[in-house]
Amino acid sequence: MNKTVKLYGLIFIIVMVVLALLELGKSEVTDWRKNFDVNEKTPFGLFVFSKEVDHLLQNKVKRTDLSPYDFYKAQKLPPHNILIVQSEIDVESWNKILQNVQEGSDALIISDFFHREITDSLSFTTSKISYEETNLLKLTDEKFAQDSLQLDKLPSGMGFELIKAKDEILGKEESDAKMANFIKMRHGRGHLYLHSEPLIVTNFYLLKPESKNYVQDVFSYLSERETVWFSGANKNVAESRSPLRFILANPPLRYAWWLLLAGLVLFIIFNAKRKQRIVPIVEPLKNKSVEFVKSIGNLYLQEGDFHDMMAKKAQYFLNRVRMDLLIDTKNLDEKFIHLLHLKTGKSIEKINEATVLIKKGQDPYATVMKEDLIKMNRLLDEILL
Repeated sequence: MNKTVKLYGLIFIIVMVVLALLELGKSEVTDWRKNFDVNEKTPFGLFVFSKEVDHLLQNKVKRTDLSPYDFYKAQKLPPHNILIVQSEIDVESWNKILQNVQEGSDALIISDFFHREITDSLSFTTSKISYEETNLLKLTDEKFAQDSLQLDKLPSGMGFELIKAKDEILGKEESDAKMANFIKMRHGRGHLYLHSEPLIVTNFYLLKPESKNYVQDVFSYLSERETVWFSGANKNVAESRSPLRFILANPPLRYAWWLLLAGLVLFIIFNAKRKQRIVPIVEPLKNKSVEFVKSIGNLYLQEGDFHDMMAKKAQYFLNRVRMDLLIDTKNLDEKFIHLLHLKTGKSIEKINEATVLIKKGQDPYATVMKEDLIKMNRLLDEILL
């Protein structure tokens, strides 16, 4: 066993020990999400309500996971009760509900959200209630005057307004007398009961003894007959069919699974890096431009044509000034000398001297000596150095 394998094994053991210590020292965290799931025992699940609803409605509850549209499309029932808790009702399902209410059924819908199609069809709007620190829900019926429910955890704060005059207000929030949270609407031969606070049937509030009477009062408006509870309508995500669903549903197993995958990925990366083929060293091509220039220079020296050499050197220098320093070289005047001085930082005297020699090299009739070429070459190299 080489040192690398031992090192990886030691790191893995240390990580596992740290994760185990963190898991043992982790405190239980309460899940306050409003899931309204009949199988959840979290504060805002419906586990307790699912167990007590049969007793609450005289054991005349029929549960279904179908949408109202699919349920009533497959069968037709005599007048009955309809129960929906915090569900997004599509237009087709809503029309089926209204059709059954029209024929004599009663519907109790407990939700803090109603689609625009629903509010428009029943001529009401929803808005926020002005809750104070104490949120006390009460019913308007005198016989329920002693029963109330106090909301002290994450209320939705929704209420009904602009309802029709013939509609009946059954419940309000004590601090906002103008806004109703429980209303009754007549529709055909049946009635619609709308409650805007679904938290009243969650585990957190149903387990409070003082809240029990209020919930019983709300459900007492339904007639003693069969109630169809669309208990699966609020499930937005279907249950996972993955073989890993048990592992992913348990945090310790889920952490171990992700750690295993991360370890495999790291092993593959490091192993592939170690066995990577050595990249051969490719020698760059030699630059023989300098040798070429020296050869050309020797030819010019042998010919002794210093004037032509000065002209080419001046042309090359001015081209670099145009390209690198962005200075116009059409007129080698005072402006040119000043700009070249600013951009190169060289003295005015040296630039003036070089300019005279450049002009001399550009003049085809000027007499040029070897010393002029050497001097101009040195000055131009110093300016652009």
